Amino acid sequence: MDAMAQLMESIFIDAGFAPSSVSRESSIELPGYFRPEKKWDLVVVHGDTLAAAIEFKSQVGPSFGNNYNNRSEEAIGSAIDIRHAYEEGLFGQVHPWLGYLFLLEEAPGSTRPVQVKQPFFAVDPVFIGASYKQRYEILCRRLVYGGLYDAACFVTASADPLSPIHEPSPDLSFSAFAAAIRERAAALLAIE
Repeated sequence: MDAMAQLMESIFIDAGFAPSSVSRESSIELPGYFRPEKKWDLVVVHGDTLAAAIEFKSQVGPSFGNNYNNRSEEAIGSAIDIRHAYEEGLFGQVHPWLGYLFLLEEAPGSTRPVQVKQPFFAVDPVFIGASYKQRYEILCRRLVYGGLYDAACFVTASADPLSPIHEPSPDLSFSAFAAAIRERAAALLAIE
């Protein structure tokens, strides 16, 4: 994931941010509302504005079930925490741009259908018969549609050397994510 963070850093710099405004190894702690601070994987500060914060997460097997819930709760909680911190005035006047990038191992445990339990209420039909790969795609899309993140990228990796990286959905592709970063940079740099 460090190579991915380095690539994202270069996109921000190529879009016009000073290299000194992008942090990915140190100075990546941001204040929260429900907790004092949290380390993000990439932070872009422009003047007194939090221009962007990105989370990079990955998962490999075999415990796809346990980790799926943990990753989902972490992504949702981190976004809610920083959104509330912004509402409390901790990041200046400009709404921070949040990104979420997820890399999943494409393996039998992540691609076969998973059962759901419905002891009292019906599960959203989109999850019925969905694999963990499909569940992560749904999560990434809903993180954006629900307004928690401004952009998300979902990619999978397999051991097949002829086809190691897959982008299951165009709206969650790396190119769409990079375009959203460039759009954010242009909008923020234009208000100087």
